[in-house]
Amino acid sequence: MSDVTPFGDRLEAVFAAYGRLCVGIDPHASLLDQWGLPDSAEGLREFGLRTIDAAAGRVGIVKPQVAFFERHGAAGYAALERVLAEARDAGLIVIADVKRGDIGSSVEAYGQAWLTPGSSLEADAMTISAYQGLGSIAGVLEAAESTGKGAFVLAATSNPEAAAIQRAVLQQSSRAGSTVAQAVTSGVVAWNQGRADAATRGLGSVGVVLGATIDLRSSGIDLDVDPPRPGLPVLAPGFGHQGAELRDLRAIFGSLAAGVIVSESRSILGAGPDGLAEAITRRVGDVGATSV
Repeated sequence: MSDVTPFGDRLEAVFAAYGRLCVGIDPHASLLDQWGLPDSAEGLREFGLRTIDAAAGRVGIVKPQVAFFERHGAAGYAALERVLAEARDAGLIVIADVKRGDIGSSVEAYGQAWLTPGSSLEADAMTISAYQGLGSIAGVLEAAESTGKGAFVLAATSNPEAAAIQRAVLQQSSRAGSTVAQAVTSGVVAWNQGRADAATRGLGSVGVVLGATIDLRSSGIDLDVDPPRPGLPVLAPGFGHQGAELRDLRAIFGSLAAGVIVSESRSILGAGPDGLAEAITRRVGDVGATSV
């Protein structure tokens, strides 16, 4: 599909037009209560649509956290379908935070659910796990590339329980001696570099998830080398409520800083429905003033 715009190109255009802030759509029960909404599918839908209204025209990226919709079953998924469709209709890049992962036809089915054009759950990108090996998700990445979609592979997440696995050193494979996080990140860079048009792309279409609240060097990720070409998209949770400071973005991500998507949820959503637009505008200014 030669007329399809690669996800990395779309992401690069959003960076240029709106900056790198991504607003999470995370309808925690406590936030629903704070917003005066019921903890129900109807409340989730209203929460999501109000967030989209405030985000559209101010930022270019939103990230619905699927777990909060999934806990309400079929009705929650119906609300999510509406939120996804409205966000994409508003011109926002939608990253479905689903963290799926499996092998063979199972993981391909996940990719079809979230990345197939016309699917009721269609998003522009999804978070995905490669802990069965990067090869296990190759089919999803290939399918995504053919339709201009993207993926963010879990590499070094911010939850402390993950450190023992993500910092474990591989004993076998072509990347023996690397940590798991380093191997995932290097593998994604290699994937982007292996695309036929890689030399002409500013950003690749596959990225990684790197938490902003952890020491990435301790996870084995080299932040001091020249930036990869094409650039590596980095979905970076941990700013705002979780404690990472925007002024430290370059220090946290080093050579990967130019591809960072600053993901914030509760620090913005906590402003409530009446203060949400102002909170987004203010945070866009803060992110824009940050040197990378």
